[in-house]
Amino acid sequence: MQGAAGSYDAIVINPAAYTHTSVAILDALLAVGIPSVEVHMTNIYGREDFRRTSLTTAAARGQICGFGAYSYILGLEAVWHILTAPQNTDH
Repeated sequence: MQGAAGSYDAIVINPAAYTHTSVAILDALLAVGIPSVEVHMTNIYGREDFRRTSLTTAAARGQICGFGAYSYILGLEAVWHILTAPQNTDH
């Protein structure tokens, strides 16, 4: 992730099991300085209690979950919106 700045405009990430445990991924997302969207194929809020906590969402512009592989398409659409929306809007 650290190499993404200057090479990429945004990150779509599925941190998988690291969602609930990785302060390192959270720190890397915060440090890279580009927008990120967190995606999950399953609805993490409908699963076991420990899976309902996301450390990494604190660094993301948003989170998409529960749409299977389509979650990645929605994540890319969200990134496109973030990058093309006029500045200083609530979008």
